[in-house]
Amino acid sequence: MKILQADYILTCNDDFEIITDGAICFDDTIIEIGKSQTILNKYKDTPVIWAGKNSVLLPGLINTHVHLEFSANTTSLTYGDFIPWLNSVIKNRDAILDAGGAGCMEEQLQKMLHSGTTTLGEISSFGDDFDVCVKTPQKVVYFTELLGSRPDSVDVLFQDFQSKLHHSEDSRSDTFIPAISIHSPYSTHPILAKNALDIARKENYPVSTHFMESTAERDWLDSGTGDFMNFFNAFAPNARPFVNALEYLDLFQDTHTLFTHCTKAHHDEIEKIQKMGGCITHCPVSNRLLNSGRLEIENIDKKMLTLGTDGLSSNLSLSLWDEMRAALMLHYQGDLRLLSRLLLKMSTTQAASALGLNNGALKEKKDADIIALHLPSKLQSLEDLCTQIILHTKVVDKAFINGKEIL
Repeated sequence: MKILQADYILTCNDDFEIITDGAICFDDTIIEIGKSQTILNKYKDTPVIWAGKNSVLLPGLINTHVHLEFSANTTSLTYGDFIPWLNSVIKNRDAILDAGGAGCMEEQLQKMLHSGTTTLGEISSFGDDFDVCVKTPQKVVYFTELLGSRPDSVDVLFQDFQSKLHHSEDSRSDTFIPAISIHSPYSTHPILAKNALDIARKENYPVSTHFMESTAERDWLDSGTGDFMNFFNAFAPNARPFVNALEYLDLFQDTHTLFTHCTKAHHDEIEKIQKMGGCITHCPVSNRLLNSGRLEIENIDKKMLTLGTDGLSSNLSLSLWDEMRAALMLHYQGDLRLLSRLLLKMSTTQAASALGLNNGALKEKKDADIIALHLPSKLQSLEDLCTQIILHTKVVDKAFINGKEIL
């Protein structure tokens, strides 16, 4: 048991309470949180860690959508529109994967940890990330991805998927949680998706899927036209979409699904996701680089939203602080303070809820996943705390996962 003391505690609890001159008593979970004097008097013989001048404690950040396998990419891919980017991924994928490997992914995980990300949702396309995700000190919700659209390959693809999923289940722990990813409505045969989602419902797995990321996807699902028509005709002449958007969403009934991107989703589709109890993962930098448009968060129930960086195939950083700063500039129409608060919720308590985890907030009985950071100078107004944290934080001073000091 130990006590962590700081000038400010940003609890990210239901009331978004901010405690000045606060302290947290914890072991692997949070025992009590409150004013420093109260906590210090109650737990007199407990070791105390002072976080320093202008210090802030908050829950460890949760990045709900990452593709670590593309961590070696820097300048190999084409940005500016989705289909040219996708073609460049197909062309350069093997070279990027060969240039990466465990060391490259471990380096990015360490960078994420130093920036305060203590939990991530990893989308595993090939399984190359498995060992590093099992070994990393961070909590990993490991989404084994299912992808494939050829009807004659359904059985083989599903057997391979099941093998990978069973392998991840064998390594389940407090910090490694198996999950399922259905790549997208244009790339995964409905039979494959249905079979995998039956498993998700039975085993209560979290689910992730890319949905309505581009104009090309919108046109393809709506009418079988647009840039995807030319793309698919190169592989399968006279190809047609398997489902429309609403039919695809129907597949996910009674699952716990994070729908990633949704920049081209219509109102009725967003409404359907909400009624299903689904969440939307916002990846603003990726959306800009691939010309996917802006997610209109002002027209979405804010409680549905989480924040992800996507992978380095469509980003230049896996830091959630960089992603939050980008979001502050992207959504310039809204109130800056309210948007800052929302972005922190999206990266903590709402992300934890979406992934089904017992962290994301500093409150009693929650996992003691805590980060400590400091502001560069004295805070002038408590109302500006969230904005100033986002503007100035690049790395954190301390990180605890399940009460264990990791950083």
